[in-house]
Amino acid sequence: MTKSPITSPLGDAEREATGAVLQSTLVDLVDLSLIAKQAHWNVVGANFRSVHLQLDELVSAAREFTDDVAERANAIGISPNGKAKTVVKSSGVPEYPDNWQSVESTVAAIVEILGEVIKRIRKRIDETDKTDLVTQDLLIEIARELEKQHWMWQAQTA
Repeated sequence: MTKSPITSPLGDAEREATGAVLQSTLVDLVDLSLIAKQAHWNVVGANFRSVHLQLDELVSAAREFTDDVAERANAIGISPNGKAKTVVKSSGVPEYPDNWQSVESTVAAIVEILGEVIKRIRKRIDETDKTDLVTQDLLIEIARELEKQHWMWQAQTA
């Protein structure tokens, strides 16, 4: 089925522009959740346990927001695509290294990754200012939580 079975509250141009923002946010959040889980499995060293648990908090937040973003896309008549090959092809999230990583390198990588995701979401907040304030509100909520997480990760390097 190619035609949306959902009647959109937005005009065609606004729906398409907002849908593109939601799709890019979706793949970035899916990637963030997978990266955080990869880091969770492979972090080693002093303070392992606290970082291990903090990574689970990040995974939970990213997964919850992934669902919110996909459901918002559906609500405006856009079919979300979170398939693995779509994420690989279109995510803008920096790569996370393979194998075990020290607590220090894990924290540094997560700080960098969260910084990039936040930067991308803040750009999308601006993009939705004229197309859909409801989606913009969702993006602001996501940015608020990820910025809080970013602060907490950065505080470990002080």
